[in-house]
Amino acid sequence: MRLVATMADLDALALALPQVTKELSDDARPAYKVHGKLFCCHRGRRPDAVDEHGERLDDVLMFRVEDLDVKELLLSDARGIYFTTPHFDGYAAVLVRIPDLERLDLDELGDLIAEAWLTRAQKRVVKAWLAKQS
Repeated sequence: MRLVATMADLDALALALPQVTKELSDDARPAYKVHGKLFCCHRGRRPDAVDEHGERLDDVLMFRVEDLDVKELLLSDARGIYFTTPHFDGYAAVLVRIPDLERLDLDELGDLIAEAWLTRAQKRVVKAWLAKQS
């Protein structure tokens, strides 16, 4: 049996990283930050992310990535899990729809969250965390 990822897993994995805080928007959308810097969030309805009927998507997660090369690599994934919008042109981040989390296994979600966290955490915190991982 494949362990698929859920929003509860995202929450647990993000909050397990050092110095992460979770903030909820007025409509209970989580945003994960390290030292006040956003690395992952559940986006609100935006005009740049719409379904095939032109309705604004309500289920989009944003993850920071290391750079535009990593972004392009994820966007080229044949499964079509990762996407972007013109709003994110030139910005090192990818988008994932919440229902598509179940197409990721827990390790892949953990890596995605950790990589996002690494882009925003302080260097000394990253160094200490990486040392514990080896």
